[in-house]
Amino acid sequence: MKRLYKYLIIGSMGLGTLSCQKQFIDLDPPAQFTDAVYFKKASDFKAFATDFYNRLPGWNFNSMDNNTDLSANNKSNDFDLGHGTIAASGVGWDYAGIRSFNTLLEKAAAYTGKDIGQYVGEAYFFRAFAYFNLLKTFGGVPLITTMLDIDSPELYGARNSRYEVTALILADLDQAISKLPIEQNIPATDKGRVSQWAAKAFKAQVLLYEATWEKYVGQKTDGDGVTTGAGTAGYNASNVNKYLTEAVALSKDVMDNGGYEIWNKNADAKMDSLSSFYLFNLEDAGSNPGGYDKSTNKEFILYKTFDYTYKQARMNISWTAWQLYPSRKFMDMVVCKDGLPPEKSPLFQGYHTITSEFQNRDLRMFNYLFGARTAPTTVTLTFGSLGYSGYNNSKYAVYGYGSRRKDNEESANWPIIRLAEVYLTYAEALYELNGSITDGQLNESINKLRARSNVKPLTNVLAGANDLNMLEEIRRERAVELYREGKRFDDLKRWGILEAALNPSRLGRVVGGGSYATPFKDASGNATPIYAPNTYVYGEEAVATPAGTLNCVVVDSYQNHSVALKHYLYPIATDQIDLNEKLLQNPGY
Repeated sequence: MKRLYKYLIIGSMGLGTLSCQKQFIDLDPPAQFTDAVYFKKASDFKAFATDFYNRLPGWNFNSMDNNTDLSANNKSNDFDLGHGTIAASGVGWDYAGIRSFNTLLEKAAAYTGKDIGQYVGEAYFFRAFAYFNLLKTFGGVPLITTMLDIDSPELYGARNSRYEVTALILADLDQAISKLPIEQNIPATDKGRVSQWAAKAFKAQVLLYEATWEKYVGQKTDGDGVTTGAGTAGYNASNVNKYLTEAVALSKDVMDNGGYEIWNKNADAKMDSLSSFYLFNLEDAGSNPGGYDKSTNKEFILYKTFDYTYKQARMNISWTAWQLYPSRKFMDMVVCKDGLPPEKSPLFQGYHTITSEFQNRDLRMFNYLFGARTAPTTVTLTFGSLGYSGYNNSKYAVYGYGSRRKDNEESANWPIIRLAEVYLTYAEALYELNGSITDGQLNESINKLRARSNVKPLTNVLAGANDLNMLEEIRRERAVELYREGKRFDDLKRWGILEAALNPSRLGRVVGGGSYATPFKDASGNATPIYAPNTYVYGEEAVATPAGTLNCVVVDSYQNHSVALKHYLYPIATDQIDLNEKLLQNPGY
């Protein structure tokens, strides 16, 4: 059989009743089985669908936005530098899961027993999820919606266009929405399974992605479908507004009726206003000073489930988190407490000392970069060789590392969609649709995120009085709130700004120039030799900062970057084209 569709049917189920979590979290397959002896009862369908959850993204260093302008972790992905070449095999062209989802759907069509609607809904959801990943990676791909045999002609079919793929994704999600239970009706033993709200939130995400892609990128990456690419079959210019309208409606439905809420424990003095830190390493009551466990988290809508007893992440999350160095660009995107960007705010304190730029800023700067530290004066500044920006990340690092949790034992859930993103989708889709957004709409969405961050609300008056572009402010809010959650690279593509964002140098700390002397002084005012210029291969670069043009350390030079239009999509690996001559390569490769 063609490698693209090679598949071994392996099912897994959460057996036993050792705890309410084990039934869903323990996904080790108890046996292998075949179609002939399976799918005879509802529990077979449930067990088969349970295995789908292994395909959700989880804890992975490469899923944490290292390939974007907000990261100083350079060269994590050659395509973010413009160096990508056509691979011999692999690179995301994966249909194994799709065959699995098609299997359940076909078996369900012939089943006449107890209701299995939820598991059919899950199959539709996961097929949409898989095709959306293929769409973001390659654009148009072949659509396979039935079980195939080794001689099925679909194995050698041409690519469908991105517009046809999008149509299938949306249709599958409609099916999923009609069949999945709402979150409130999912029992404790099955928490983590996809809800109707999750399907609606995901559909809103797909709609916003495709609407903005078609608006800002258009058909420039499609190819003609004859000599290159997947072509433009099914394109309809009216879909942009149609998709934005539905994205707004779905987001509002989830916001108003889903029962989700922002996890804001800042009123608890023991939490020290660090909700946005503890949220991402939430496990049992010992995972934070306030004693909150996962059951208190009503912000995560779709997530990969982990558990200390039954399914640890098996990745050194804390150690990895500390190496996720933010870039100069991210630091300067974070607003001050008055809600203004640092270049506009009188509260901004500049860069004269290690801690100056952290004063009077959005709490997310402290939550994401300093973890359980209450003040920036305690931060350890790290300068060094290629890869260090002079800042320490702590988003995802655990509370009590080394004692409560050791390496590879961290077991927080990985967020795929949380309520915060739904708020951001709602605000962005509204503005893209109408060219405006009311203060009331801002208050019911992203200003709830600003409230958790101790930041003044974003209003039309604030934007107008300070010459702010409202769309850019909504995008800024998205960049800061979803920092390191795997969203940024796709955002840069759908906004049509990948080249502009990724071709400049990746920069770190301000280190001198003008009236800014180096070395820095530490928190006590003592001069400490924390920066040695010769440790940076690319030296320094004078760039615009909120305090004027100043020298910053260069983590990776613009001279290494050559991102172009073709990099909005990946090339198809040569082994797939060798196997199917009808697969046309994406333009530019």
